[in-house]
Parts: sequence; structure tokens; C-alpha cells
Amino acid sequence: MTSQPRSRTTQYLAATAATALLLALGACSSDDGGGGGGGGDKPYVALVSKGFQHQFWQAVKKGADDAAAELDVEVTFEGPETETEVDKQLSMLQTALDKSPDALGFAALDSEASIPLMTDAQSRGIPVIAFDSGVESEVPVTTVSTDNVAAAAEAAKHMAELTGGEGKIAVLGHDQTSQTGQQRVSGFVDYVESEAPGLEIVDVQYAGGDQLKSADAAKSILQANPDLVGIYGTNEGAATGVVKAVQELGKSGDLTVIGFDSGKAQLDAIKDGTMAGAITQNPVGIGYETVKAAVAAIDGEQVEPEIDSGFFWYDKDTMDDPEIAEVLYE
Repeated sequence: MTSQPRSRTTQYLAATAATALLLALGACSSDDGGGGGGGGDKPYVALVSKGFQHQFWQAVKKGADDAAAELDVEVTFEGPETETEVDKQLSMLQTALDKSPDALGFAALDSEASIPLMTDAQSRGIPVIAFDSGVESEVPVTTVSTDNVAAAAEAAKHMAELTGGEGKIAVLGHDQTSQTGQQRVSGFVDYVESEAPGLEIVDVQYAGGDQLKSADAAKSILQANPDLVGIYGTNEGAATGVVKAVQELGKSGDLTVIGFDSGKAQLDAIKDGTMAGAITQNPVGIGYETVKAAVAAIDGEQVEPEIDSGFFWYDKDTMDDPEIAEVLYE
């Protein structure tokens, strides 16, 4: 199995240096008073997500807004334009902290680079709720997320069933720095190696969750392995890129394509047979439970350390089932 890893040490050092600079600037510009950063009488919860370009994050925002309305709190929701902009996300996180929110929700692009800012939040007495992807820190009072290892294993199980458990397959990941990015690859690979030894993973590549870059990477994989029987994309951007590559190379129906999340491109691909199926999370539920946990933490209530937001496998035959349809998004 081959891969194209990025230099994690270089990225981590750069991101840590940027974080240190942000902390120094924040110390000069912020006061350490608690709460009230929203400028009103309601409790204020600041949410910093991984991005905003995928419909997944719009669905998470909807869930957060629903909870805010129900629980009578103020919520802000922001994220960088793409899921590769670690430094920009750290800057947004620093800005959110400087508004002195009553609680902070954070979906980390890099599970280690944000540690200094997590420590800063703790020192200010601001409870942190990790969502979608955890951080390598004990600071968050809980993590609201999909069990990504189990979800990826479910994707691998269906890959094995649909391919007959024999042949060459590949994985197109979205990143190597977030816990979700790591777990959605490792959960798939571990299942294949232990439960489907007849499948050979010939390539694992990463394209930052960007649809165009993912399409280029998928084309490269498909052209280098014309006998590929299956390919798995680990998020909306990666999976949509795989679909685009398969369609442009005229390989629709020639191999098993499995995705993750939903979005119009994946839903259409499943309907027309280009994609066999995908794993869907519950993005609205992730947003809702994040704000709900934040309010509980503000009120001093005990919060479970892990909140599993759940997942489903869906395909052409099940995507209209009420339980599944309500968590799909375009």
C-alpha cells in the first residue's frame, strides 16, 4: 500500500508558532473577564468549525441555531473557507476567545496545534465543547461527534460485500491532521486488513477535502490502477471528487464507489448508480448537541465526556427511509 503523506512535523511547528503569536497578541488585546462576550443578556456560545464550504457545515450550523432558539442563548458560527487553513482557524479561535464567550465550541482542523489556545480557554474559565473532531487535550468537557472508526469500518464492510471481497481498492482521505481524517482512514483500513484480506489497498491519498483536488487525486489513482474494483472517499469533498473523476474517465458502473456524508452530488451519484452508497452522519444533531452541552456546562451541570451523534449507511434503496432522509442534506 502506498501513500502520499505531508510533513506533519513541519506543519505542526508552523501552526504552533502561529498559535504562540496569536496568544501573545491576544494577551495584549483581551480582558480575562468571564462571559458576556456576545454583548447581550443571553449566555453567549462561540462556535468555530473546520470550514464553511461544504453543506455539512451549513447543516451543523442549522442544528446549532435550532438549539440556540430553543435554549434562549446567543450563538455565533464561523470557520475558514477551506479545511486546509489551520492558521486561519487558529486566528478565528483566538478572536472568539477574546470575545469572552460563556462557552466555546471547536471543531479542530489540527488536533494538536490548538492545544495552547485550549489551555488559554481553560485559564479564562471558559468551558470548551469539541465537536465533529476532538483535540489532543484534556480541556474539552466533552466531544460531540460520530464514532468515525466504527463508521469507517461500516463503509469497509459494505465495500467488501459489494466487491465480493476480492481485488484492488483505494482510499481518498481528506486530511491527516484532524482526528476525523485519521479515524476515517484507519477504521476502514483496519477492517479491510482484519476482515477482508482478499481486498488489497493499493493507494491512500489525501486532498484536503477539496473537490477539485480530490478529483485530480482520484483520476491519478484510477489511471495508475485500471483494474481497481473500488474506491472510498472519506468526506463530502473527497467523495464528490471521486464521483467527478469516475464520471470524467467514463468508469461509472465499472467499480464500487463508497462515500461519506451527503450533499447533492453524492445523492445524485447514488441515484444514478455511479456511487454504491455512503455513510451519513447527523450534522444537525452535532450542532444541536454541541450547543446543548455548552449550555449545560455554563450552568455547571455534569456533561458526558463523549456524546455520540450517530451514523447510518445509506444507498438507493434506503435513502428515502424517514430515519435516514431526515439526516441527509443537499
